[in-house]
Amino acid sequence: MRDRTSRGMRYSPPTPKEQLICFATLVVWLTVTVLFVGFRPEHIVLATLIALLFFVASPTRRLVVALLPFIAFGISYDWMNLLPNYEVNPVDVRELYETEKTLFGISAAGEVLTPNEFFAHHRSGVADFLSGIFYLCWVPLPVFYGLWVYFSGKSYDYLRFALVFLLVNLLGFGVYYLHPAAPPWYVALHGFEAVPGTPGEVAGLGAFDEMTGLGIFHGLYARNANVFAAMPSLHSAYTFVACIYAFIIKSGRAWKWILSCVTLGIWFTAVYTSHHYLLDVTGGIVCSIVAVLLFEEVVMRIPAFRRWLRKYADYIEFNRKAQGRRQ
Repeated sequence: MRDRTSRGMRYSPPTPKEQLICFATLVVWLTVTVLFVGFRPEHIVLATLIALLFFVASPTRRLVVALLPFIAFGISYDWMNLLPNYEVNPVDVRELYETEKTLFGISAAGEVLTPNEFFAHHRSGVADFLSGIFYLCWVPLPVFYGLWVYFSGKSYDYLRFALVFLLVNLLGFGVYYLHPAAPPWYVALHGFEAVPGTPGEVAGLGAFDEMTGLGIFHGLYARNANVFAAMPSLHSAYTFVACIYAFIIKSGRAWKWILSCVTLGIWFTAVYTSHHYLLDVTGGIVCSIVAVLLFEEVVMRIPAFRRWLRKYADYIEFNRKAQGRRQ
């Protein structure tokens, strides 16, 4: 559709087909979530916000459609609770720990420690604070970067990044079901027996909460319903994917530096705070590279997909007036 709101032009509401798709999608999502995952007030808040943005104006409708890859990511993450991965395959608790120690073990005081165990004995106030800052960026920064690309008028490039962001999540979620794995803090607190339903743990990030008094990470990890999703580390993947696309689509130098520094900081934080092994971080990096290559070198070579992507990009174009001049 070419509906737009600009000076001298009347606002056009969504077509009946668009209204039906929006309404049906929201109903299906809320019904499945309430019946099989569990109702939370934010579900209604999000659904209401989406509906308002979709109907209030053409630019906000295009924004909602542009954000669909990120919305799908959030829903797919929530829907993993439909079937916990530990009910599909056995949980790897000991093997991952022993492999980490074999490959990356650090000799200290007559014993071999995993990097997580080593850092647990060598804490730093500066590292604790920076770790919290880095980890707070894991999703917000890639989303903000994507929106910057979108509002810069590069809807096609934005979609390439957003769809790969979704793809890396789907690949990672698939691995979670094939190989459920416990994080390092689980071994430190509970040993090598996998106990379904174990609550989430703030681990080393608790130092940031204590330092700032904000309680952010305690709030986040208290709601983590499944702790056996450590391999690959998607925390390590998100800003890395954004960093890759900052170079691919030639974003400014500032973005390249910011995303590179934050990505390295998140990789360090994941291990430093005992939320992930180095193997998990490596898995997240590999998952990101595979997603980018699969999308750019395979999917983007399919003519039908490229035509669909161009239509999608034209629909969500932020600056329609500029688009018309280019055409």
